Amino acid sequence: MVAQSEKSVVIKSTWLTNYDDALSKAEKEDKNVLVYFTGSDWCAPCKKLKKDLFETTTFQDISGDYVMLYIDIPMNRDLISAEQLKHNKEIATKYNRKKAVPLLAILNAKGKKLDAYSGYNMNGKIQHHLDLLKKYQ
Repeated sequence: MVAQSEKSVVIKSTWLTNYDDALSKAEKEDKNVLVYFTGSDWCAPCKKLKKDLFETTTFQDISGDYVMLYIDIPMNRDLISAEQLKHNKEIATKYNRKKAVPLLAILNAKGKKLDAYSGYNMNGKIQHHLDLLKKYQ
């Protein structure tokens, strides 16, 4: 578990929003892809995970070992373009058939799903998420 005293940090990680770009970058950099499936405007566990995991220095240290892909399916259709929503739904159909959010999925540079971890109980315990990320660094 991350120390309770760890303060939130400004997110410095760069999340891509295009699957093909993420795979291309992963192949060039010899990295795995971290895909984050979220419902940014309606999923309470997603919002809490953003603060408890993504805004920590621990995550920032790990995130450099991944190419990161952000797949959002918001309720408010004004948050992303219709084209981006279509793209996100296509990726979700391929890698998140159960439509679980939040979901962290690890892909290799060829797009093969290596592992995934879904859910967050909003209690501040992110060790399972970190274990997944550390496993594929």
